Amino acid sequence: MHTRVTDADTAARLATGLLLIGGTAVIAAAWGFQLVGGYVPCKLCLEQRIPYYIGLPAALAGLVFLTRGRSGLAAGALLAVAAVFAYGAGLGGYQAGAEWGFWAGPSDCGGGAEGPASAANMLSALQSTRVVSCTEASWRLFGLSFAGWNAVASAGLAVLALSAAVFGRRAGRDLRTQST
Repeated sequence: MHTRVTDADTAARLATGLLLIGGTAVIAAAWGFQLVGGYVPCKLCLEQRIPYYIGLPAALAGLVFLTRGRSGLAAGALLAVAAVFAYGAGLGGYQAGAEWGFWAGPSDCGGGAEGPASAANMLSALQSTRVVSCTEASWRLFGLSFAGWNAVASAGLAVLALSAAVFGRRAGRDLRTQST
């Protein structure tokens, strides 16, 4: 079956492609700051990565649906992606607000470092382990911490996913209209 490509379909694919590229760049940067830069993530930082682990594969599924002319499935997947990244933006905003002292952060947030490998090296592990607080920004750029920038990035990704869903639905309507 040949599927005609419409302007709305092209816009949906473009928005989804930008979402995938942007989301991959953000999660790669988070891993880069951790592995190369030596920044140890806190509990909330690690939670803020989960929307990327869920949202990016779902966005890829949405793109596959778009390329196969399944606009309804694509729109559903992309709406779910928008919700996941909106949640991620909320998490980032919550942590950024806690870092600025607007509200209290979680009481159980103490770091993402793993424990000692054995009891024998526990003392040396205690001396070298950094406990990372969710309420103290370890880095800022233009006044925003990692959490603040994640809130901005996640909100942008949510908007892209929502746009892709709307364009995908429009493409499906356009195709149905043209086939009648």
